[in-house]
Amino acid sequence: VLLESGGIYQWKKDGEYHMWNPDTIAALQDAVRKNSYEKYKEFASLINNQAGHAATLRGLLKFKKTDAIPVEQVETEDEIIKRFVTGAMSFGSISGPAHHTMAIAMNKLGAKSNTGEGGEDSARFKPYPNGDSARSAIKQVASGRFGVNINYLTNADEIQIKIAQGAKPGEGGQLPGHKVSEIIARTRYTTPGVTLISPPPHHDIYSIEDLKQLIFDLKNANPRARISVKLVSEIGVGTVAAGVAKGFADMILISGGDGGTGASPRTSIMNAGLPWELGLSEAHQTLVLNNLRTRVRLQADGQMRTGKDLAVAACLGAEEYGFGTAALITLGCVMLRHCHLNNCALGVATQDELLGKRFAGRPEYLINYMRFVAKDLREIMAMLGVKNLNELVGRSDLLETDTAILPWKAKNIDFSKILYKPDSKGEPLYRVKTQKHEIEGVLDLQLIKEAMPALERKEQVRIEKEISNKDRSAGAMLSGEVCKRFGEEYLPEDTIWCRFKGYAGQSFGAFLAGGITFELEGMANDYTGKGLSGGRIIVYPGKKSLFNAEDNVIMGNTSFYGATSGEAYIRGTAGERFCIRNSGIYAVVEGTGDHGCEYMTGGRVVIIGNTGRNFAAGMSGGIAYVYNNDVDFEKKCNMSMVEFDAMDKDDIDTVQGMLSSHLNFTKSAKAAEILADFNQNIKKFIKVIPTEYKKVMAVRQSLTAREAEV
Repeated sequence: VLLESGGIYQWKKDGEYHMWNPDTIAALQDAVRKNSYEKYKEFASLINNQAGHAATLRGLLKFKKTDAIPVEQVETEDEIIKRFVTGAMSFGSISGPAHHTMAIAMNKLGAKSNTGEGGEDSARFKPYPNGDSARSAIKQVASGRFGVNINYLTNADEIQIKIAQGAKPGEGGQLPGHKVSEIIARTRYTTPGVTLISPPPHHDIYSIEDLKQLIFDLKNANPRARISVKLVSEIGVGTVAAGVAKGFADMILISGGDGGTGASPRTSIMNAGLPWELGLSEAHQTLVLNNLRTRVRLQADGQMRTGKDLAVAACLGAEEYGFGTAALITLGCVMLRHCHLNNCALGVATQDELLGKRFAGRPEYLINYMRFVAKDLREIMAMLGVKNLNELVGRSDLLETDTAILPWKAKNIDFSKILYKPDSKGEPLYRVKTQKHEIEGVLDLQLIKEAMPALERKEQVRIEKEISNKDRSAGAMLSGEVCKRFGEEYLPEDTIWCRFKGYAGQSFGAFLAGGITFELEGMANDYTGKGLSGGRIIVYPGKKSLFNAEDNVIMGNTSFYGATSGEAYIRGTAGERFCIRNSGIYAVVEGTGDHGCEYMTGGRVVIIGNTGRNFAAGMSGGIAYVYNNDVDFEKKCNMSMVEFDAMDKDDIDTVQGMLSSHLNFTKSAKAAEILADFNQNIKKFIKVIPTEYKKVMAVRQSLTAREAEV
């Protein structure tokens, strides 16, 4: 007796029904390659007609009969396409050619592509000689903070905060080491061959207030960009969406549980996430009932395939629409479900150079598909008597249950809550207002004015200012101005030196660009140095203070989160999660709270004081040097991914150089004490290095040595 194959994850001839199957995949690929709308309609019929194999909630809905209008009266396909985006599929999860091709296609259409959380090679920020642009309009900022620096943010039309992923809400991600190539490592500010972990939560978001602060940070970094937040379809998402709207997000994405399965564990594919129909309707209704709907746009994604899918999404409240899997299929994907193995035979989801050469997708294929979907949607709008998409948004009264195709298990399904249309009290059901981001009076506007000699002629400037905890995200807007003028080259070292006195607000020195030094006499709040991008941050106590700096907290939690390059010298103790996700900065601090160097992927950290518990959890790159005057450090260090190693000459020189700079900038008594008898005190340092990182670096050093001999 043979067991049934099941076919839960991958299509099997005798297994469960999949909407992406040989018939639908072949029909769509045939349509886009032949540029045939008739072939597309055949594909759409296979998707929309779910009689006998109901697979989606929207498949059980139909449109009510209304007075139709001529299709010529409906807004153009070009206008409709401006609302289309491709999903956040990162370079790393899919191949470079696939990522490039999608971006080029969407730019040609006047739509938007999304970098995903893997960052984007800065070479793509400029158009190619033939006029094509592979610059993704949407730059995503996720918990991993891969490649997020001020240059990345400045080159965005939209910055999207990824709170969670539809197919695996609440879970982090992982990119296996064999998929971390040289270019991916460079883009993500990490080491080739070393596995990358994307932490489950954003460690600078523990509340709506924290999210509001990150929105503020990003808006300061790029005032021209729209700030969006990606949420997941789940029970209660409406309440979350209301908070996000109050936090001044410009757009909210509701992501369905069907999308993003290429980077999701099997158990999550089957058991996590909800259909976007549920989350979208709840979010829209909640925003309407709380008089917030006119302040934000709503977007939905999760296996969008046809014009009908988009029309239903519009009726349930969406103004914009995302395509992921369908876009990849037009470019050659046949749903082998090998995304994580790096052996995609079509060159779509692999970093293998030989397999990558098999990629046969062309921008024209995706362009054809988007035009087909827009035309399909336009015809449905004409049938419903709707002239533009804004008129269709929130019109759940145009939908009803298709009782004729209900399977016996769904006979009692109740769509009343999904199709409920709340009273908007005469207000529109779509965004008509602009969020007030409160960036008109920020401190950076004064800094930019006084730094004009540096910005215009690269002349050195020195600025002195009082600062208070009301001054949030200091340095972000100034850094954006530097980046707009000089790109990733930034400014020569110490071109702009700002000396502050007082108590800095949250995100002091966020995304600080190279060539800028921020010196603070006083204390700093949470998120100091977030995304540091080549700048230098110096913090020390007030000169009249009576306490011992090394024994007192001088900086808040989660400092230098996602920092990519630069320096930091902190005379005093930092809070929890110091240098979390550090990707490249060199930092000295005189003690830390719990979870220090968590998820770190690069850089060097010298700690000349006590640490909290769970040090180095998830640390996959970089090196930490801990002054072991704390006899319990070995118990406090999380050894699951790291080991203690002997110090070599390079390590000793690094520690001595960093401590000398720390003494020079902060006049640290602790640094002076260690340096006074350095040859003895260096023996007290413990070198903490990730095991996998150590092995990879040893191999790379061996190869470099061999090349030098040749």
